[in-house]
Amino acid sequence: MNVFGVDIGGSGIKGAPVDLERGGLTQERHKVLTPHPSTPDAVAEGVAAVVENFGWSGPVGITFPGVVTGGVTRTAANVDKGWVDVDASKLLGDRLGGLPVTVLNDADAAGVAEMTFGAGRGRKGTVILLTFGTGIGSALFIDGRLVPNTELGHLELHGHDAEKHASTKVKEDEGLSWHHWTRRVQKYLAHVEMLFSPELFIIGGGVSRKADKFLPLIEGIRAEIVPAELKNNAGIVGAAMAAAGR
Repeated sequence: MNVFGVDIGGSGIKGAPVDLERGGLTQERHKVLTPHPSTPDAVAEGVAAVVENFGWSGPVGITFPGVVTGGVTRTAANVDKGWVDVDASKLLGDRLGGLPVTVLNDADAAGVAEMTFGAGRGRKGTVILLTFGTGIGSALFIDGRLVPNTELGHLELHGHDAEKHASTKVKEDEGLSWHHWTRRVQKYLAHVEMLFSPELFIIGGGVSRKADKFLPLIEGIRAEIVPAELKNNAGIVGAAMAAAGR
């Protein structure tokens, strides 16, 4: 069974059809830049460009970088504030010509994909996936069951949102070395571990492709730490799973 998944990020909107039996993309993903300003209508155009690139006409799952409840976007940390309290399912479904649309938090989507097909497969206890990119997303699982919309990137660290201190974007904007940035990530992981005592951290987002650059530098964390196996495609796969009701 193939379903289309779209992952809306602070810098890019990417998507592809997904084979839900194996949790992989059936075609190379298509990506467009996230518009600035990233208003609902402008982002909807970007989503449509991705979906229409494949001539897709079935269900579509779409991730959003913020809290999503019942298809309504409740927060908008890394996109235009006009997204707050928007019925995103209706907006995006209408722009896609009435296709069935399911919208969910981006890190939750990535987490569900990793727990089903990737690094969290078969793992019990408390598992936390963290996506490092424009911000920091989180997905919390208890014995394989998702606790949605945790948004742990907004935990306070050194008087600021943690993602303002340790995201990949901050690394790039401040020109931080891998060593310097890893120290920040380590402090953030220690804070999350103090609060939740997970057995496993899964590190996702684009930076997961370079896990060998920073994971070996992390010290003092009791939980096992592994990179996401689906890398930066996890959100697309999880979005498609949500659209299929999985």
